[in-house]
Amino acid sequence: MMVMNNVISSLRYRDTLKMIDWLARAFGFEKHAVYMAGETTVAHAQMTFGNGMIMLGSVDNGSKSAETAVQPDETGGRETRGAYLLVSDCAAIYATAKAAGAEMIIDLAEMDYGGKAFTCRDPEGHIWSIGEFDPWAQHG
Repeated sequence: MMVMNNVISSLRYRDTLKMIDWLARAFGFEKHAVYMAGETTVAHAQMTFGNGMIMLGSVDNGSKSAETAVQPDETGGRETRGAYLLVSDCAAIYATAKAAGAEMIIDLAEMDYGGKAFTCRDPEGHIWSIGEFDPWAQHG
């Protein structure tokens, strides 16, 4: 089996099942896999976004890696990592995120470096940056 080098962000949530639905509704993620560890605890989940993916798990899923994570409400709302979603229509995602109840931290605006962007918090406080700037594209 050939393994391709890649980066996949991972997040922990208290109500992971609710957040899986919220991430689909607000940003357009698609459920790829969900492995349960009981009725309400998610051992591991995968959601896709275009050709990207995130992995999710419940805060209290009993894994060793769960012991190394804290939630934004335990750090005064500050994060030690971030996620950037590259989209072709930022205004559309802004509208769905806002309708889903995302807290806007940086409102939708045209960026000096190209495209529109905004930053928001999900219902459990994780920060998401969404924008049209493609870091893979040639910039002159």
